[in-house]
Amino acid sequence: MPADRIWIKNPLALFTANDTQAPGGLVVENGVIVEMLAAGASPAQPVSETFDAREHVVLPGLINTHHHFYQTLTRAWGPVVNEPLFNWLLTLYPVWARLTPQALQLASKVALAELLLSGCTTAADHHYLFPGGLEDAIDIQVEAVRELGMRAMLTRGSMNLSKENGGLPCKNVVQDAETILADSERLIDRYHERGDGAQIQIALAPCSPFSVTTDIMRACAEIAGARDVRLHTHLAETLDEQEFCAKRFGMRTVDYLQSVGWLGPRTWLAHGIHFNQVEIHRLGAAGVGICHCPSSNMRLASGICHTLELEDKGAIIGLGVDGSASNDASNMMLEARQALFIQRLRYGAEKITPQKVLGWATRGSARLLGRSDIGELAVGKQADLALFKLDELRFSGSHDPVAALLLCAADRADRVMVDGKWRVVDGQVEGLDVQGLIADHQQAARQLVNG
Repeated sequence: MPADRIWIKNPLALFTANDTQAPGGLVVENGVIVEMLAAGASPAQPVSETFDAREHVVLPGLINTHHHFYQTLTRAWGPVVNEPLFNWLLTLYPVWARLTPQALQLASKVALAELLLSGCTTAADHHYLFPGGLEDAIDIQVEAVRELGMRAMLTRGSMNLSKENGGLPCKNVVQDAETILADSERLIDRYHERGDGAQIQIALAPCSPFSVTTDIMRACAEIAGARDVRLHTHLAETLDEQEFCAKRFGMRTVDYLQSVGWLGPRTWLAHGIHFNQVEIHRLGAAGVGICHCPSSNMRLASGICHTLELEDKGAIIGLGVDGSASNDASNMMLEARQALFIQRLRYGAEKITPQKVLGWATRGSARLLGRSDIGELAVGKQADLALFKLDELRFSGSHDPVAALLLCAADRADRVMVDGKWRVVDGQVEGLDVQGLIADHQQAARQLVNG
């Protein structure tokens, strides 16, 4: 009998992200889903473990497609609580310039643990800060991901356009092009895994139009094409950014994207708010992905993503929590709830259903990362699962279990499985001293903001 053949039996409800019905549950073997069972059915072969899921809503593991782990150190920081994006960044860059390897390690663990507890099994992080002494930032993140047992798309971000040269960031957080490109190649060679079940993948992610040169954008596109990795950046987040592009490049953001060789299916963008209808059509026709970050966009008053128009024209939509200093949480279930509500304001209740939004958080997000092995429950897919109970006061009186997750504000998974292994049990991360992590992280946060 296989040692790891597990039956997740008779769930209270099952959201598969693909309309498959399996009221009898599912069977996991060697980290892969091998059976989806009808009501009353039993596994075709003996199992070594049965988990009775009668009190659980079972989902594919949620997938976060845009984050900045390091920003957990500057959550709810007074000087920027009421600032829009550009002022927010200008105030925070000098603080972030003091980031140390130990602080990044703690920040990454906190972000990942918080995500995991919210039912998230795969996270994309956009790290673009490399002050002196932090040259191995992505390596530090790799270690944190492996320690938590999650999957990650770690993007090698970059900034090389300082304020002195017409950009936004201060000069002590930017790098030269040669350093950026050499490290990008190194990280792909060392860490990028391919194929089903990959744990660590690398993408290239120049930060934004106002922090990198066009040469870096073009060079990253060339490397990504040659090495078959994905491309990521912030785009069309604010009207200030549109004005910056018009002034510096003489074009709008989508024209800029095309001019540097990024307008294609390898690219996914964070935010994607301020596009006109012609640009939406162009993005959809090119198969570009858009990561909707509703909490951050509301917090900074940036705007609302045109998700349905983008999706209708062929763009892929996923969700992301964005940085934990503009959200200020790392909770994918709460992010999905926020997406449900803000998108209903734009499109109406009938078109934005809990199932649609959970689809963005799972299958849609997987597609943004170029993955077909995660984000849904089906035979042959990876056994990444999030299980939620509805036994708290907030759920009392609810009737539709899947809808209740969002409408009644579920925020913590009872169990989470990644690659067929339980990573959260009874609402606790296996093997993690959370209180010790909080104490160390709090101290690092105080040291960072106090200089």
